[in-house]
Amino acid sequence: MRIGIDARFYGSVGKGLGRYTEKLIEHLEALDQDNDYVVFLRQENFDEYVPKNARFRKVLAQYPWYGFSEQFLFPLLLLHFRLDVVHFPHFNVPFWYPKKFIVTIHDLILLHHPTLRNTTRSRAFYLLKFAAYRFIIACAIRRATRIITVSRFTEQDILARYPAACGKIAVTYEATDLACPWLPSAREKAVFSRLGLLRGASADVSSKSIRDILKPYLLYVGNAYPHKNLEALLAVAAAFPTYAFLLVGKEDYFYARLRKVAEKQGLQNVIFTGFIDDRELNTLYRFARCYVFPSLYEGFGLPPLEAMTRGVPVLSSDQGSLPEILGTAARYFDPYAEGSFRRELAAILDSETVRQELSDNGYRQAARYSWEKMAAETLALYDRSIENK
Repeated sequence: MRIGIDARFYGSVGKGLGRYTEKLIEHLEALDQDNDYVVFLRQENFDEYVPKNARFRKVLAQYPWYGFSEQFLFPLLLLHFRLDVVHFPHFNVPFWYPKKFIVTIHDLILLHHPTLRNTTRSRAFYLLKFAAYRFIIACAIRRATRIITVSRFTEQDILARYPAACGKIAVTYEATDLACPWLPSAREKAVFSRLGLLRGASADVSSKSIRDILKPYLLYVGNAYPHKNLEALLAVAAAFPTYAFLLVGKEDYFYARLRKVAEKQGLQNVIFTGFIDDRELNTLYRFARCYVFPSLYEGFGLPPLEAMTRGVPVLSSDQGSLPEILGTAARYFDPYAEGSFRRELAAILDSETVRQELSDNGYRQAARYSWEKMAAETLALYDRSIENK
């Protein structure tokens, strides 16, 4: 049988969604020797994906996300390949595609946080965009053969709003890579020196252990969209001036806006790192005192789980899917209760015993999730969809 995967979000260009798509394809290549696959990519990630299974073929689909050509031209390309089923790893399913498909809906964030702070455009444009989002996701849910979600929380969220999803939903949990390659010590010191986190002059640190010369810091990794609630992180940073707060994420409109807020508040201990590659990011995880995640809504919450695989104690908000995914391995705070974030962070930073316990529990919690299992469960859905043709 022939299966299509819309991989236009594949890899780093798609952030969390890109990681999901990348890992799904990677593990399907290892698992499936029977079906043929057509993987649709855009120009910016076309060379990033190199098939390792002869049954996988990549095809250029240069159609921008959420645009006219996605809705009207992309379906023609899909139809050309006579696919038995197409997997759309995001809700933006072309309305005019008439054949069988599976869609992954990671969350309903835009329905819960419909705010002008989520756009750089005018109010009229945003309202039009929001109406289109609601229409497209409703159509995708109604027409899909199966709907994949990444948590029980998202499953219940979808069912509460879209009765048409009843009987279609399957939960396949995401995961994180357990292997964490470290950089050589000299390169690790170079990373921290660049970020201004080493004590003393560079000439004095070459022969010393990193832990002896490193300023204490806390870590956040992810985007700066409004629902991430990073203004709360800035407020907490002001209460802990002896700790650096590292915010890791590619510079964009939302990070630029947050940086202006930090500058206006005179926060000297907040560091915006910009984009950091995976090996350098492992170094930042390795020495962090705590990973902080103040998000108001998450469909899965991959970044704090990644922190757990690297032994970092996690302090998370208690919203959305986070308690489901992180279990008892994280410490939680109520982002709507004044002082809760600050009190829980102090409890972690003041006790090495608490940090060690969170670290140990985090390793065990992260090991419960597997990309291979996620891919196997997704493949089973493909097979059942094709059998029911």
